[in-house]
Amino acid sequence: MNTIIRKSMLSVAGLAFAGGVFAGPIAAHAATPVEGKPVAVAVQTVKAQGAQSHIDLNDEQTANVKAIIAATKKAGLPERAAVISIATSLQESKLENLGHLGDSNDHDSLGLFQQRPSSGWGTPEQITDPEYSTTAFLKGLKQVDGWQDMALTDAAQTVQVSAYPDAYAQWEQQATDLVAQHWNS
Repeated sequence: MNTIIRKSMLSVAGLAFAGGVFAGPIAAHAATPVEGKPVAVAVQTVKAQGAQSHIDLNDEQTANVKAIIAATKKAGLPERAAVISIATSLQESKLENLGHLGDSNDHDSLGLFQQRPSSGWGTPEQITDPEYSTTAFLKGLKQVDGWQDMALTDAAQTVQVSAYPDAYAQWEQQATDLVAQHWNS
């Protein structure tokens, strides 16, 4: 990606997060009517990088979204961490907790994040546990200096070290929408 575009995107992301979160707990409480009068709420959005992809989710995928959000909250991290985690899982597994895929498997990659036991992510049993795999991903994310203000694809790539580093960006809008929908549920 050319440097000017990257710096512009990082600036946009930094500005968006400096002012608050998308539509989290604070925004939800702000929308409560006072003395029966409706209250307007401004919700900030982040301009996602590049063309966006979207898939319809089944019950298993929705349960995995909720598991990622629960693990993020348990780790004490903000909504942005859940957005990065969900976008990463959308890219890696389409939010499906994948076991060994035989000949079509990418090395020994497993689970929601396609983590590899041979790379130290954990045992196959651990990696295919949504809470464990999310916690492992978040542990890696917390080690990335400035992840909160980075473009999503840069933060995800730093943790995942994918052969397709820009692929995570296409899921930012859907991940953002899913976190907004399920963070308070």
